[in-house]
Amino acid sequence: MPRIVTYNVHRCVGTDRRLDVGRIAQVLAELKPDVVALQELDVGRRRTGHVDQAHEIAQRLDMAWHFNAALTVEEERYGDAILTRYPERLVQVGPLPGHPAIRALEPRGALWVEVEVEGVPVQIINTHLGLVPKEQQIQARRLAGPDWLQHPHCFGPKILLGDFNATATSVVYRTFLTGLTPARTLCRSSTPTATFPSALPVLRIDHLFVSPEIRVHDVFAPYSPLTRVASDHLPLVMDFDVVG
Repeated sequence: MPRIVTYNVHRCVGTDRRLDVGRIAQVLAELKPDVVALQELDVGRRRTGHVDQAHEIAQRLDMAWHFNAALTVEEERYGDAILTRYPERLVQVGPLPGHPAIRALEPRGALWVEVEVEGVPVQIINTHLGLVPKEQQIQARRLAGPDWLQHPHCFGPKILLGDFNATATSVVYRTFLTGLTPARTLCRSSTPTATFPSALPVLRIDHLFVSPEIRVHDVFAPYSPLTRVASDHLPLVMDFDVVG
């Protein structure tokens, strides 16, 4: 059964303030995913030892990867990635709009990769929205519109996932309910899906939204000594299959 994980890795700095790319890779290796969406990766940044974290994690997991830099400063980059062991192709990367009245906000972006899951193309979009509600709403509308989810090439099975910095009661969350369904509402299990903060998770701000062609079997946020310390978020895991 295919498994997908979304995980904000906090530039591979854990709650113990230790930088450890290998620890993040270990969390993922133990979960045995087929597709991984990562947020908050550093690539070539001085603060994290100039390591290409996307490449390092993908190499340790023996996966292909695509990275989108939401922020670029000279040769330093920061952003999100999709890793997979399935046949894949990059469809699109790009920035998401900020709030026009607040210029100092961290840039945000999205990354769209098509993966072939058991012979069926599945559109996967990974994102990390901003912290300000009005900013999030602008970004969510862009994702829900013709540039992304309503793009002519974004048809058939699709999964939107990532760190939305918004709960299920938010306008942002409701923005994606036309055509997509929150994965956690489709599974029968009652396993915890709160992901933040990892030491004592009480907030559901990491989400998976799926189209009707995705049959969800389980959604859970693994809570272990390792996941509690590796990042300030827990990973969010979905087991699924694709129906015709």
